[in-house]
Amino acid sequence: MMLASAAPAVPPPTPHTGGLLPLIGGTTGLLLVAALGIALLLFLIIKVRIQPFVALLAVSIAVGLGAGLSVTELFGTVQKSTAVSVIETGMGGTLGHIAIIIGLGTMLGAILEVSGGAETLSSRLLNLFGEKRAPLAMGLTGLIFGIPVFFDVGIFVLAPIVYAATKRSGKSIILYAMPLLAGLSMTHAFLPPHPGPVAAAALFHVSLGWVILMGISVGIPALLCAWVYAAWIGKRLFVEVPQDMLDASEEAKAAVLAERQSQGVQSQEAPVALTAVLAIIGTPLVLILLATFSSIALDPSTFRSVIEFFGHPFVALTIALFLAYYLLGIRRGWSRKSLEQVSTASLKPVGNILLVVGAGGVFGAVLKASGIADALAKTFNDVGLPVILLAWLISVVLRVAQGSATVAIVTTAGIVVPLVEGQDLSQAHLALIIMAISAGSIFASHVNDGGFWMVSKYFGITERDTLKSWTVLETVLSVSGFVVAALLSLII
Repeated sequence: MMLASAAPAVPPPTPHTGGLLPLIGGTTGLLLVAALGIALLLFLIIKVRIQPFVALLAVSIAVGLGAGLSVTELFGTVQKSTAVSVIETGMGGTLGHIAIIIGLGTMLGAILEVSGGAETLSSRLLNLFGEKRAPLAMGLTGLIFGIPVFFDVGIFVLAPIVYAATKRSGKSIILYAMPLLAGLSMTHAFLPPHPGPVAAAALFHVSLGWVILMGISVGIPALLCAWVYAAWIGKRLFVEVPQDMLDASEEAKAAVLAERQSQGVQSQEAPVALTAVLAIIGTPLVLILLATFSSIALDPSTFRSVIEFFGHPFVALTIALFLAYYLLGIRRGWSRKSLEQVSTASLKPVGNILLVVGAGGVFGAVLKASGIADALAKTFNDVGLPVILLAWLISVVLRVAQGSATVAIVTTAGIVVPLVEGQDLSQAHLALIIMAISAGSIFASHVNDGGFWMVSKYFGITERDTLKSWTVLETVLSVSGFVVAALLSLII
């Protein structure tokens, strides 16, 4: 089962006479344009501080013109039937795949967050594992709750639980925060419905079922390595609970309670059942995986069509959202208006993510239409390095240089997709290349990454200790994830 039909075809590369090519030469000129374009992208984001969406769009236009694409090829004409717009094709083809998935996933995460599903999950795990294994319980909380919610939302929702566990034990907050952060980061990098893996799946035309399967296969071993480091560093760096954040947490709880009351939600709600939380999170994953396996194991039939229908990401996530509406909302006294307000509010931060991902699709379309992608493919093939290693290295460089994991993924995917075209690679192998890109996108989070500052400020860790704990943790997660993906690619 593919994620969706392929994006509208971009015109095949044709010799261009404009841009830098007449001055420098064909392949050399294309490679120079690509190098200058990436350098310009990094300069605009890092030094000029231009919003990544604007930077990606501007660089895409500059690269297209520099490589010799005409204005008509880039933008189309007033009469759309006379020319194909590369920019519109890149933007629309990419967002057509992922906008619905990210929108549904975001609303699902918001209902789980506001209903108290995270608190139920963490408290049950803490009781199950006991005080001595509380860091493991924190890690599992981050892993499970991180599937449907964004990384920054997960920190906001789960940080108070870390404060409470730390205060109760008297140990370093790093011992509890790092396992939880590792779980959140792993799901954010490797598993749908998070923007990075979903966007990469769309660009590579890989079924989300294979991305989920390989995400679990790669992410879990990488997460175990990260947890080992978290336990080691948590015993060597002592950081107390930040009192100001503890106070802010109590204020936030009071604000949420007031908001619920203003929306007509009962202030004293029954605790969320753990089975409900697990069912809601697990339903879309199971349905999508069943559809993927049915396409391999079953012959075409009505039964297989039914499985693939319910396992399509759009349908599976819609079913999970309706389950959340009923189990966490209506059955517990929420009004339909409250559900609508929570869902609508959750979509506000999504606009920036969708625009950045769409602009990354534009960049990839420009590379392909201009012939740069073919020149890059030939050059990288001549280097002799495996594609999966190149994918990770490119993603690492872009991540370290500009800080955004999403920008690193969509830009790297635009460069790497042409390298695998025509190689007849299986869906599973392409999914592993996506895992390598995703692993590279979380390498060495440092001061140019917003996540670095969120971790530092939310948990009261100095910049130096954040580098020793969080930055190294992300690096361990990245390197171990790539190693597992590379090993699996040798046998798949």
